[in-house]
Amino acid sequence: MLKSKALSAETWLDRLDRSSYALPLLFLLSMAETLIIPIPIETILIPWMLSHPGRRWIIATVALAGNLTAAAGGYWLGVLAMEQWGDTLVGLFGGAEAFDSFSSEIENNGFSAILAVGISPTPLQIAMLAAGATGYSFLLFLLAVGISRSTRYYGLALLVHFAGDKAMKLWQRYSKQIGAMLFVLAIGWLWFQFR
Repeated sequence: MLKSKALSAETWLDRLDRSSYALPLLFLLSMAETLIIPIPIETILIPWMLSHPGRRWIIATVALAGNLTAAAGGYWLGVLAMEQWGDTLVGLFGGAEAFDSFSSEIENNGFSAILAVGISPTPLQIAMLAAGATGYSFLLFLLAVGISRSTRYYGLALLVHFAGDKAMKLWQRYSKQIGAMLFVLAIGWLWFQFR
């Protein structure tokens, strides 16, 4: 029988951190979170940064790079594919009402609207498609996403820096419950998307 230590979140995070695939995997997960999966990447970043505080800035930077890469792809998807596959894309990422609402918000308050979506835990998919479809400036779009997501990821690294020991004790105490909750959320999301 396996010892509970072998299955602990801390053990898995140590294995992940030692792996040569850890940072490329984080980059891909950050891209997936931006494009497809509506579960915030912070669910991985927080425990990883807490377990390995010396790497928190690298972890935040890789997550940001994956996010910006995916955001750029989503923008160009909005530019190039909305006419042909717009109904399918919009339906997949939140519906026509959300798309229309955000499109008008971009026309009125483009930069601040994108900045607000990027800082909040709201999925970025509709903002990417709407920015591309409305012809909003690509550079301003990337700047807004870069500022907002930098605020989230580097702010998280600062939080870990200042609250590290206390937060780590909470994580160690509740990691199994948090992991179980995230697993149930992921299964629920998959069921809802593909039913």
